Amino acid sequence: MLDKVVIANRGEIALRILRACHALGIRTVAVHSTVDRNLKHVAMADESVCIGPAPSTDSYLNMAQIIAAAEVTDAQAIHPGYGFLAENADFAERVEESGFVFIGPKADTIRLMGDKVEAIRAMKDAGVPCVPGSGGPLGDEPDTNVKIAREIGYPVIVKAAGGGGGRGMRVVHTEAALHNAVQTTKSEAKAAFGNDMVYMEKFLENPRHVEIQVLADGQGNAIHLGERDCSMQRRHQKVVEEAPAPGITPEQRAEIGKVCVEACIRIGYRGAGTFEFLYENGRFYFIEMNTRIQVEHPVTEMVTGVDLIREQLSIAAGNKLSLKQEDIVLDGHAIECRINAEDPETFMPSPGLIQHCHVPGGPGVRVDSHVYEGYRVPPNYDSMIGKLIVHGPDRETAIARMRVALSEMVVDGIKTNIPLQQRIMADIGFQQGSQNIHYLEKRLKEQQEKSRSIV
Repeated sequence: MLDKVVIANRGEIALRILRACHALGIRTVAVHSTVDRNLKHVAMADESVCIGPAPSTDSYLNMAQIIAAAEVTDAQAIHPGYGFLAENADFAERVEESGFVFIGPKADTIRLMGDKVEAIRAMKDAGVPCVPGSGGPLGDEPDTNVKIAREIGYPVIVKAAGGGGGRGMRVVHTEAALHNAVQTTKSEAKAAFGNDMVYMEKFLENPRHVEIQVLADGQGNAIHLGERDCSMQRRHQKVVEEAPAPGITPEQRAEIGKVCVEACIRIGYRGAGTFEFLYENGRFYFIEMNTRIQVEHPVTEMVTGVDLIREQLSIAAGNKLSLKQEDIVLDGHAIECRINAEDPETFMPSPGLIQHCHVPGGPGVRVDSHVYEGYRVPPNYDSMIGKLIVHGPDRETAIARMRVALSEMVVDGIKTNIPLQQRIMADIGFQQGSQNIHYLEKRLKEQQEKSRSIV
């Protein structure tokens, strides 16, 4: 096993990684910005190194400073968590070239999956079902693009090859709007990602977002750990996640899981990863692969009993996968609510001092959070301050436990989205498992219109 690991992240995921390391007897180095010196994991780490001022560009995105922190502390490896540099192929390459272990896939794999056009090509070659699309980047010839769109069938969606997180995409319903959509998306992609390559896919009207968790050791061994449903989204950002996905049969799970495992072996994947699919009318359509640990990984841990961070660390140390597919048995149902420091109505960030904090408890309740009473939420980073996870023998019990847990959770001094999560858990459509990726936004729009009519 590794001896010492630099945790190149912040917040709840940094604390989660630290706990997994300490459970394995691995020493930890917490790197942090000047505004984050009071984070929990910084106090609990064996060593800490300040890597720059508050802006992430000067700290958590500063590759040289993070690698230097590994050098001065004689660490062996760097865990990037999620976000920041977790899916930056150049960072992974520099880490390995500097003589350290990057806890994640090889740089070439990250680069391949980061280019959505090439990723789709690779997945098609591996037999993974994909959304009907252009099969490559779009050119500047309008007639050619119109022909492609006609073959796919409207509506279509134009996507940036280097995009992600819901950015760099535009839905087109008519031929007349196609040329402008392509050119606008190319311009936006160039400005946001430094890459103006775009491609086209069929726009599915009411799909669900279902993803498959995988583990692979890069030595020819891979397994899947079932699926998660992440359909409750706002502006393409996940709000609630659950495992397993409602309505997915064991036969469907085994079939799509096997395809993902075979794809991992084909591309020589190493570490934890997630195949993301749109799911509609009983069919899976690949959209992208995330080459890192996911925010929502706890729901998979709760239903499988597998510590995904521990497995990441073991694989990074050069060990073969310790689990076989037959070892993975899904038990019960788990739900995760992201708790954000934001206004539950306007969704504006709400940084500030947490004056009082109480986390819920009870059977099957887990809280992954770095905040505490007296902690000041900075305005510099993502607004998520924690994740509330529950597990039960079935989905109905899990929802009931989540409703109780949300009612017990107290975060005073700032605004949070707890009221929104409570409304979701009470929503009949969600309780029936009938959500899709547009469901939450439609419900929010309906509520806003109802509130305006009352006023």
